[in-house]
Formats: sequence, structure tokens, C-alpha cells
Amino acid sequence: MKYKAIIFDMDGTIIATESAWEQSDKALLKKYGNLSEQECHAILPFLKGASLYTTSAYIKKTFNTAASIEEIMEAKQQHAFKFFEKNIRYIDGFDIFHQKLTTLSMASAIATNANQRSLDEVLKKVPLTNFFKEHIYSIDRVNKLPKPLPDIYLYAARQLGVVPHECIAIEDSSHGIAAAKSAGMFCIGINTGQDRNALAQADCIIDKYDEIKLENILQGLPHND
Repeated sequence: MKYKAIIFDMDGTIIATESAWEQSDKALLKKYGNLSEQECHAILPFLKGASLYTTSAYIKKTFNTAASIEEIMEAKQQHAFKFFEKNIRYIDGFDIFHQKLTTLSMASAIATNANQRSLDEVLKKVPLTNFFKEHIYSIDRVNKLPKPLPDIYLYAARQLGVVPHECIAIEDSSHGIAAAKSAGMFCIGINTGQDRNALAQADCIIDKYDEIKLENILQGLPHND
């Protein structure tokens, strides 16, 4: 097979938590930037998929707030964690798709832009270890270097014992796609955010997991967006 492993992003790719992080970002933009709803929606696409530190540093710098980056990070996490209590779920079709990987004896991992604290909070609610065992990696594993840098993808590939060009990445944001492509991986963009333009740099774009023509991709055959 052309590829030996699939490495997944987490938020918005495996679990439907992107709404939580988006609502958190919007609350912070209103609090620290005093922005209107319309002004928030103009900025939110830029923040989608960015790390906790990156978004918090952006808010700190842009609005010159007295709050520290650490305080903004804490506020964002607390807002999102409240959402996790009741609303966290798998993206439709993920479990069936991952079962197919098991059938094909393909390795898999998570390479998330989340920090370890956020990841641990997710793991309390969702048994991701049932799918990935120990191969669940936050950016804390790579000195907090976030996507669009490729470090977390390169790290996950090393832990799986495969070279990057033998990996498929599945992503839902421009930051993540840039990281995967920079790592030398084939990247599938899943349009859970309903913004195909943000996924334009992916090798193929799908709306749902059941649209992935995995057999074609594994054999290096043409694939359709």
C-alpha cells in the first residue's frame, strides 16, 4: 500500500468540539475587544484550528488588554470545558471509518493542536484510547509548537514508526492542513466547519467520512473531491 498510517486532528475531525472553541473565542473577542457579533464573525475563521496559546496571544496583542496571555488561556479553556460537560460527541461516521483502518491493519494516531490539559479534559468524556491506545499526542509533546508548524505531525509519525510521506492526515482547518502538508503527508480536508475555502490546500475535500475513497488513495489511484 502507498500509505501505512492515518493521523487525525481531534477537534472538529474526530469530536464535535469546534463549536465550543468558536463560542469561547467569540466570548473573548467580545470581552477583551468589545466587538460586535458581525466583527467577531469576521475574525473567527482566522482563529479556527489555531492553538490555545496562539489565539490568546492574538487577543492580547490585538486589543492590548491588561489581562495576561495565561489569564486569557484560562478563560478560554473554562468556557470550552463547560460545553464539554454535556455536548461532546464523535463526528458522524468516524467510528465506522476507524474500524475500516483496523480491518486494513493501518496504524493510527491523534496529533492535536490542543494542549495536554485540554486533551485530558476531552479524555474524561470520550474514550479515545479505545481507538488509538497510547497514540494520542498534544502539542505539549513538541514543546508546544503549534500547527501550522509540522512538528506534532512529524512526532506522531515517529511514534508510529512510519515516515511522513507514508501517512495520511485528516484535518478540518487551514492551520492543520498547512501543518500536514509541511510534514509531507497526504491530507484529507473534512468539511465539518462548512467552509470548503478554508480547506483549499488539502489534497481532497470531503463532507463526511463515508465519502473517503480510501482504497483508491491507498493504491495511489485518482480520488475525487
